[in-house]
Amino acid sequence: MMQRLATVALGLSLLAASLVRAQDRPTGFQTPSKNIACQFFTDNGQRNDQGVLRCDIMNLETRPRRPADCELEWGNAFEMSAKGAAGRICAGDTIMDPSLPVLAYGEVWQRAGFTCRSEPTGLTCFNAMQRGFSLARVKQEVF
Repeated sequence: MMQRLATVALGLSLLAASLVRAQDRPTGFQTPSKNIACQFFTDNGQRNDQGVLRCDIMNLETRPRRPADCELEWGNAFEMSAKGAAGRICAGDTIMDPSLPVLAYGEVWQRAGFTCRSEPTGLTCFNAMQRGFSLARVKQEVF
């Protein structure tokens, strides 16, 4: 009886651990070059649980000048909400994660009003208001 209880307890703890890992797994993707990664976040109760998409690009040919009000990294992180404007953000972290799935060239990723398309020339993402950004090593544009 004790051995059966121990086996059940072990099984439940393994199941709980796998569920925690599944919940902790980031939602997003990386490009085949592994130079760009994007992650989707929810605001947990703020702004009607509206999602936010953040994309980081690691290697840029030229980095824009950092604004005076940004004491962290500038130029490689972009963010937008589902219905708001897109833009570069001042960030002291990165969302680059090698465990993210690869979005192959020619494929489209969609979630909560966001659409991203991976191409050999770069990545373009936009929201429901058609606001977004195009990211490539050579040039980054916000529209």
